[in-house]
Amino acid sequence: MFRIGATAEIPHSHRMTQNISTRSWVELGLLGLIWGGVFLATRIALDEISVLHAVAHRLIWAAAILWGFVLWKGYPIPRRPRIWLALLVMGALNNIIPFTLLSWAQLSIESGLTAIFNASTALFGVVVAAIFLKDERLNLRKTLGVGVGFAGVVLAIGPEAITQFDLRSLAQLAAIAATLSYAFAGVWARKFLSELTPQVAAMGMVTGSALVMLPLSWMIDGPLPLSMGATTWAAVLYYALVATALAYLLYYRILAAAGSGNLMLVTLIIPPVAICLGAWLRNESIPPLAYFGLGLLAFGLVILDGRLFKRRSI
Repeated sequence: MFRIGATAEIPHSHRMTQNISTRSWVELGLLGLIWGGVFLATRIALDEISVLHAVAHRLIWAAAILWGFVLWKGYPIPRRPRIWLALLVMGALNNIIPFTLLSWAQLSIESGLTAIFNASTALFGVVVAAIFLKDERLNLRKTLGVGVGFAGVVLAIGPEAITQFDLRSLAQLAAIAATLSYAFAGVWARKFLSELTPQVAAMGMVTGSALVMLPLSWMIDGPLPLSMGATTWAAVLYYALVATALAYLLYYRILAAAGSGNLMLVTLIIPPVAICLGAWLRNESIPPLAYFGLGLLAFGLVILDGRLFKRRSI
């Protein structure tokens, strides 16, 4: 239940951890690199275009690629209005709300710190699923993992967010709210979109999101900008085509081959990549406490993964 713009549903049959092949390890690392770079690309685009335009660009071009893939593969297109309504809600929860909040947050906080907060998606996913899904109840191991992970999030936020509440503090809360939206998207997908193939669900969700964001961004910030600098276009095409559309397809390929337990490891790859890219290309530096917070968050995710406890049940 973690992703950077990937749909949240994880089919029940793929939840158990599987052995992972060398090819899957390579693909897992590639996915981590791709999603780790999305934060830098988004921040670069925001130097020239607005938050809403950045999100609209991401969704429109990703939808076009996913439509092409679905038609090429011959997947059946949903026709029932109920399914499209469910996809529209999914798009709001998994694309519109989190993409907008994360992009807005990056105007005030570093790319690497945004990535750290985004990694808490798995924690919120476990809690929200336990509340709304009968087969996802919390046990002692999950509770421990969530508790340790959330302690890491609090440490990454830092005490100044409470003692000196400002725009930066609000941006950090916005990033956390984005991960909560992702978590609700996971529950929504399980309840209302389980009959769709993942690729069709991704296509429909992104399409619905694009149909909302294009007029919304137009009304608030004006027509979608197309006369952008080469650097901005490169950033937009990266996060729209590579880090959204193509990453969706790679995500589900790894999910089918290695299982969701192994796929959760990508969450541990993304923040270090985002931190290094932000420091290298934008001279960003995150607060020292954030590194300790990332360590605790990573340990919480390892506990959730469960392999440390495979010989004993807690």
